[in-house]
Amino acid sequence: MPVDDLVIGIGGESGEGIVTLGEILARIAARAGFEIYTFRTYPAEIRGGHVLYQMRVSTRPPLSQGDRLDVLVALNQEAYDRHGEELRPGGVLIYDTSVQPAEGVSHTAYPLPLSELAQAIQFSRGRNIIAAGAVAQLLGLSAEHSRQVVERQLGQRAELLQQNLRALEAGYRYTAERFPPDRQMRLPQVEERQRQERLVLSGNQALALGALAAGCRFFAGYPITPATGIMEFLAGELPKIGGTLVQAEDEMAALAMVIGASFSGQRAMTATSGPGFSLMIELLGLASMTEVPLVIVDVQRAGPSTGMPTKTGQGDLFLALLGSHDEAPRFVLAPTSVEDCFYQMAQAFDLAERYQTPAIVLSDQSLSMRLETVPPFRLDDLPRSERLLPPLNGEGQVANCSRYQVTESGVSPMALPGMPGGQYTAEGLEHLPGGAPSYDPQNHEEMMRKRCRKLRTALEAAATKDIVARCGAAQPEVAVLCWGSTAGAVWEAVAQAQQEGIAASALAVKLLSPLPEAEIRDFVAPAHAVLVPEENFSGQFAHLLRARLGLAVQSVTRYGGVPFTPGQVLEEIKRLACPANERRSGGD
Repeated sequence: MPVDDLVIGIGGESGEGIVTLGEILARIAARAGFEIYTFRTYPAEIRGGHVLYQMRVSTRPPLSQGDRLDVLVALNQEAYDRHGEELRPGGVLIYDTSVQPAEGVSHTAYPLPLSELAQAIQFSRGRNIIAAGAVAQLLGLSAEHSRQVVERQLGQRAELLQQNLRALEAGYRYTAERFPPDRQMRLPQVEERQRQERLVLSGNQALALGALAAGCRFFAGYPITPATGIMEFLAGELPKIGGTLVQAEDEMAALAMVIGASFSGQRAMTATSGPGFSLMIELLGLASMTEVPLVIVDVQRAGPSTGMPTKTGQGDLFLALLGSHDEAPRFVLAPTSVEDCFYQMAQAFDLAERYQTPAIVLSDQSLSMRLETVPPFRLDDLPRSERLLPPLNGEGQVANCSRYQVTESGVSPMALPGMPGGQYTAEGLEHLPGGAPSYDPQNHEEMMRKRCRKLRTALEAAATKDIVARCGAAQPEVAVLCWGSTAGAVWEAVAQAQQEGIAASALAVKLLSPLPEAEIRDFVAPAHAVLVPEENFSGQFAHLLRARLGLAVQSVTRYGGVPFTPGQVLEEIKRLACPANERRSGGD
């Protein structure tokens, strides 16, 4: 019987096309009608060092990269040595004949003489595409779909396309002639009428598309791993709709340009990673003081300093929430999936424009680089608030240009350059309602209350309806609080815990500033224990929950640059559920 959920790991050396091999296979599976979810980990160097590309192929939308491998594709010895133990008992090992597998291991083995096959077609660089053809054939994926994907992905270089197609065919032919169909890795056929319409996107692409859908027309940025893909995508798309993209000389200049563009009335953004975000902090304070709306995407990576640029992490939470000299109110959002990247980006622009306050979107390396199949976006569901402009009098002039007037909501009308009578002073000094500088203590307190009041107003408004996502038991024994890309593994773990009789539930918090305290308190109220998994060293979100809500949470962290698996979260849920289970059975 064909399998309906496979976790496939592909390992090899940087520079040998491991990521290309993985992405081609993932897109072939998606074209055949399957849902996909990928993860990659690779070194910062262009050549040399180990690369793992993990993909999950399923008939149902996967929420995580999965746990143990069903299939391991080892293109060199290091890949087998590192990941052989992750292959489940009875799993499938596909390996280059240069690899020496351990003796006495119960795997179904498929040796591939990749170098010899590449020499036979006089294309030494084609080992990875030969492997793609071989694996696709073993999975039961269509040769025609494979050919279409290779043509689309590698067709930019016409002189190499025919060689790549020959390599793909060589891999197909070799395995078809030598190996019978294997039920434990043979995917079912998805009939055309059963296939759901899907997009295949990375997190970075979804963030960029969300920005475009939200009306962003100006981007300034400086290249930095793993955020550069956002700028590269927008560089191709913004000019098509009359937008502008500038590659600045550094991150400080980029955010300064974004502030200027927004001041003139454009919806504007930048994207960076932790080191670049650190450089933006002073200008973030300027945007907060002058009440200029803008969006900053921080694609987090392991740190500090340069850290591990190609590894994932969630260590920028405190920086995003609190990074400032003095205090500078801002919105902070954290999408949970590739699909959610699109919608949270739209929400970030809506909050920024409606409340004239900077908004920060926290992604991370694993989310930004992964590919997922997602349904077409619901454009009619996107929030689209317009910036509050001052009213005009009968002569077409601004009736009252008190730019920073104190209001109940904290939001005051913002005149744009060129509006008759709308001139005002906008600078980093504290100011009176009209914009003139002021050093009066009472005025400073009143203006700070005004700026902070916007966050409270936003939290109470319907505009923030997508601020949490919940799954699991209504009355949980174990409540799991998470944020960002850990949500998928948490949701799978909660579902598995419920199947094992544990009343578990999860709440993914998507709006981190302002923190939806009421929703969190209601969620944890019935629970015996509260678990907070996150990918940083100190448990930053757990610290925040203890400080702000006084919750006695159990923090579990990973800091190695790779994301949680569902099994790791499930193990922690079981550990915390034990006392409650003992009480139910008469213990204690």
